[in-house]
Amino acid sequence: MAAEEGGGEPHNNMGNHLQLVPAESEEEEDNEMEVEDQGSKDAEKPNVINFDTSLPTSHVYLGSDMEEFHGRTVHDDDSCQVIPVLPHVMVMLIPGQTLPLQLFSPQEVSMVRNLIQKDRTFAVLAYRIQQAKVQILPERVLPSTMSAVQLQSLSRCHIFPSSKPRAWQDRAIHQWWQKYQKRKFHCASLTSWPPWLYSLYDAETLMERVKRQLHEWDENLKDESLPTNPIDFSYRVAACLPIDDALRIQLLEIGSAVQRLRCELDIMNKCTSLCCKQCQDTEITTKNEIFSLSLCGPMAAYVNPHGYIHETLTVYKACNLNLSGRPSTEHSWFPGYAWTIAQCRICANHMGWKFTATKKDMSPQKFWGLTRSALLPRIPETEEDSGHDRSPLLCL
Repeated sequence: MAAEEGGGEPHNNMGNHLQLVPAESEEEEDNEMEVEDQGSKDAEKPNVINFDTSLPTSHVYLGSDMEEFHGRTVHDDDSCQVIPVLPHVMVMLIPGQTLPLQLFSPQEVSMVRNLIQKDRTFAVLAYRIQQAKVQILPERVLPSTMSAVQLQSLSRCHIFPSSKPRAWQDRAIHQWWQKYQKRKFHCASLTSWPPWLYSLYDAETLMERVKRQLHEWDENLKDESLPTNPIDFSYRVAACLPIDDALRIQLLEIGSAVQRLRCELDIMNKCTSLCCKQCQDTEITTKNEIFSLSLCGPMAAYVNPHGYIHETLTVYKACNLNLSGRPSTEHSWFPGYAWTIAQCRICANHMGWKFTATKKDMSPQKFWGLTRSALLPRIPETEEDSGHDRSPLLCL
């Protein structure tokens, strides 16, 4: 991909100054900027995607000598830890998220090598700060919504989620799920509240609602590839939502998977489009154009040759973008596709890249990869929100 040389401030355009152009092209272009044809917005979406979605998540662009490490370290409660920091890696991580790295500083390389031999625990910065107090928030596991009503002896008669069939498309399965939900909340008749109210705070029901939205983004998504634990599932969803840092912090501050899932559903339902973060009112794409070209979902983190990390969202169509430079396949995050730098037509902010297939039999033939740091989700204000600041309050 392309990036700035040197450090700079975190809000600078990372990716629109240095471009990787094939070596054999030496002639200068009279007009470097190319306005994207607005007719492309009317292009039809492909019926079949034949791209190998395991390629982006394997990060093959890093080379064959890449090393991959997994795991987590759990520290004791109330313990005081000294954690080394990679100061030049600027990203706000979600638990369970994969972080690709390219390190050049001898000090950083030496630090990481030592960490690999020990507990592999280190920190990255979301913003350029010199000192900070860190609070580790506990994850609160809420009891079942009907636990205060159901008798323990009757719980044996209930159908448990582990027996739920995997196929979703069959009408009989849908009827089975409705019956299961009806039986699950039948004790609501003993209370003053209707069953649907309890379902709003039921982790299993919330997960199914989120999965339906994820299936719209990825038709080939398999439920068995998703975490079954509500906590891990909620973080997996948070990692693929195209939201800005303000909303991501709100999600990370929530200490309950149920409340986190409710907020994620709220975002999915309310967010209508994505705009340029710098000029704020320039629409770049809509949520209906989001699709998945990676096993991680519609958005994943990738690193360019200069070490800059971009959380990149894949969409079928985008508008109000100018293209800069010529297509290049060098260091492409999506093997088989050539990338071209894309900038906001109004403010020239770096928005991401246009990817075009190098072979005619590939599908999709083209798509856009938009960097999360340059996007601002558009959530229409309601009458209750009017008069507040631009940061939306999510459903709790």
